[in-house]
Amino acid sequence: MKYLKYFGIAFLVIILDQAVKMLVHYQMDFGTPGQIKVFGEWFKLHYTTNPGMAFGMQLGTEYGKLILTTFRLLAMFGIGYYLYHIIKQKMHKGYIICISMILGGAIGNLIDSIFYGVWLNNAPYNAPSPWFHGQVIDMFYIDIWEGYLPDWIPVWGGSYTALWPIFNVADAAIFVGVAIILIFQGRFFDEKLTDAKTEEVDEIQKQFIEGEEKPSSSNS
Repeated sequence: MKYLKYFGIAFLVIILDQAVKMLVHYQMDFGTPGQIKVFGEWFKLHYTTNPGMAFGMQLGTEYGKLILTTFRLLAMFGIGYYLYHIIKQKMHKGYIICISMILGGAIGNLIDSIFYGVWLNNAPYNAPSPWFHGQVIDMFYIDIWEGYLPDWIPVWGGSYTALWPIFNVADAAIFVGVAIILIFQGRFFDEKLTDAKTEEVDEIQKQFIEGEEKPSSSNS
């Protein structure tokens, strides 16, 4: 039951992530024409796809996406096993929940990469196969600033740029999970260390009491 509870959190993240992505795909127009303002100009829903890693970066080879998706698949199993391990070790509940969120987010984006090229036909036109080449759907856009950068700026000068990336539910789950771990790491790991020391002291006390209760042998 304890495993089901925490893996269930990951499952809920996956379901929410995929549900939002399907709504966006089937109910919104792609790009700026379909953009929906939620809170003025600074928070919008904006349907776009991400063919590579975070912030739209890509591996510069024909099979870069395949390598990335395979890495994500291996990472998913690694995180899943780690989650099982920390549940078994009775780590801090808050820490376990954070890892559950990270696992759910990782799987959510992995589903896009593996299947969306086939299900939604959104693989890049030059992809060697639609399998493992699906593009991740993003929709939450925090619009701090967007526009053309001055030409004198190295590399990005003269290009149309947004200061904040567009993200999805899976990205948010991963970000929040990692952020909480960084903020509360002292509490998460100190408590586990304290519990281990308490168990050690209890064991020593138990052995001492048992030794005191044993009758002493007398020489005749």
